[in-house]
Amino acid sequence: MKLKKILISQPKPSDIEQSPYRNLVKKYNIELTFFKFFDVIGVTASDFRKSRIHLHEYTAVIFNSKNAVDNFFRLAKELRETISESTKYFCTSENIANYLQNYVQYRKRKVFFGQQYLSELIELMSKHKDENYLFPCSEEKMSDFTRLLDKAKFKYTRAMMYYSQPKDLTQFDLKEYDMIVLFSPIGVKALKQSFPDIKSGDIAIAALGPSTHAALNAAGLNLDVAAPTKVSPSMAMAIENYILGKEQGQVLSAKPAMLSKPQRTSTPSHSSSSSSSNSGTSSSKKPKTLIADKQKYKQLQEQRKAQAAARRAERAAARAAASQSAPSDDSTSQVK
Repeated sequence: MKLKKILISQPKPSDIEQSPYRNLVKKYNIELTFFKFFDVIGVTASDFRKSRIHLHEYTAVIFNSKNAVDNFFRLAKELRETISESTKYFCTSENIANYLQNYVQYRKRKVFFGQQYLSELIELMSKHKDENYLFPCSEEKMSDFTRLLDKAKFKYTRAMMYYSQPKDLTQFDLKEYDMIVLFSPIGVKALKQSFPDIKSGDIAIAALGPSTHAALNAAGLNLDVAAPTKVSPSMAMAIENYILGKEQGQVLSAKPAMLSKPQRTSTPSHSSSSSSSNSGTSSSKKPKTLIADKQKYKQLQEQRKAQAAARRAERAAARAAASQSAPSDDSTSQVK
């Protein structure tokens, strides 16, 4: 399939050479237009008070986006709520976990994250069933993630901290584009609001995630390029496979079946590290610790090396002393 121009409903990358779309530009000479289809607006502190949710009462927080992280700490500051240093944070990806470093220090808090599937994080959370979870989210009522949370029967509270407002897209002439790329249900809503007469076949539509696919179906629009799949784990790869005429494969879901299998998520928790080392399974991955300050990490490594060297020196001195005293004892016994 020949593509010349694609409209992508995301902000323009700061460096296209470092983005996943660089191959589309270089290899296929495609012109990409980036434009975010909606604005994220934070709930005001006065409106949030009406929910009667007190942030300090929760022992753990679930983050599934950077917007959730930003608005949680914004409201905590505006409401003058003190977040305990013992609060645990559970993130749906390592990228979000790393983003937390803008607000918290890893050495003082426990941060956990999944890798690819939502069920990986659910599996990790199941080891902390007694926590009282807070789930900062948008106005979306149900999602794949909330269904998994409900199925696992966690004690959690949804806290609407921000909402999405569709933008006016009438500045674009869809006839100039061969494909439009969507990443969320709100993007589908913005498309339909600006172009209520759009029909399947007017333009190829690519969409990421089951919830976006469902929104397209509800809007009466066909899905031409789906991601993520086993063949195309990223949207850029899905578009390239579409150009090459390759099969897209089945869309990857949250994989709830994985809930009964051993989880393979990374976590900086020391307790999780010790439990995995005692499990005796050679296939389990060693949990990875996140370090917020690289300089302090290096200093800590140097201290550990120095301590190890000191212990080796002590053991060597003890062995030397023992070997020196042994001959004298033998000679004494011979004289007797």
